[in-house]
Amino acid sequence: MSKVFQVDVVSAKESIFSGPATFVALPGESGELGILPGHIPLISRIRPGTVRIQNGGADTEELVFVAGGILEVQPRGVTVLADTAIRGKDLDEAKALEAKRAAEEALASKAAEMDYAKAQAELMEAIAEINAIQRLRKKK
Repeated sequence: MSKVFQVDVVSAKESIFSGPATFVALPGESGELGILPGHIPLISRIRPGTVRIQNGGADTEELVFVAGGILEVQPRGVTVLADTAIRGKDLDEAKALEAKRAAEEALASKAAEMDYAKAQAELMEAIAEINAIQRLRKKK
């Protein structure tokens, strides 16, 4: 059995990561998922959070923030189809903090036309992005 597998992380705009990996961890709909070579086939929704990819052949870890999407695991590879995906090194903390503040203000607003579900989803996404930035900072 191979000790590496192909991983592709793709957003609606571009391919974010494509390469071999020995392990992938990501936020599944029901909790954290860990994928190793030989994992059974699986399709799952993913929540906003960090995809951690341990690169095959190199002892490095790639971090990618995803704002939700779909995970597909097949015998020879893993594909993450993300609504939005941002490389860890490209995350903008100021922008994430501003998005969190705006979502919190929207939730606190008593306006009748307010879409609470949308504001709550935006808040969860901003918090997940801030957590990804903090995880990346600890890694350095």
